[in-house]
Amino acid sequence: MKKFIPDLYVTNIHQIKPKDLKKRGIEGVLTDLDNTLVRWDEPATTQEVIQWFKELNDEGIKVVIISNNNEIRVKEFADPMNVSFIHKARKPLKKGFVTGLKMLQLPANKTAVIGDQVLTDVLGGNRMGMYTILVDPIGEKEFLMTKFNRRIEKRIVRHLFKKGLISWTR
Repeated sequence: MKKFIPDLYVTNIHQIKPKDLKKRGIEGVLTDLDNTLVRWDEPATTQEVIQWFKELNDEGIKVVIISNNNEIRVKEFADPMNVSFIHKARKPLKKGFVTGLKMLQLPANKTAVIGDQVLTDVLGGNRMGMYTILVDPIGEKEFLMTKFNRRIEKRIVRHLFKKGLISWTR
């Protein structure tokens, strides 16, 4: 069960303060896109996400978007913000995370993974030894496979809460 436990569990990315990441020794972030930064069906970024990326940059924290989605979707989101990305990452497999670390030019222990899924983002980041942050999904509309994963995740998260292994930071 340890691999499913995030280091931090928050409502959304805006509760993640770049200064706090920096204090933890985090110099890079691998962030999921869909239902983490914006809704799955939202093609463009928001002013709030742009501001959050700016705050990360101001703290000297590098960012790479890591997504299981296709290249067109991720590219259309990332390019206007001039953010590097990995598409079809096949999270939780290690290959996408290894690629992300190479792009950031950082070791795993100086990198945070942020995402809305326990079975992809948290599991993948924990397997690599990264600092993992779970956020609540922004929207309800999702891929078919994600809907299936959510059912399993709800049971895992409920179990972790009952055991006191995670708590929600608001």
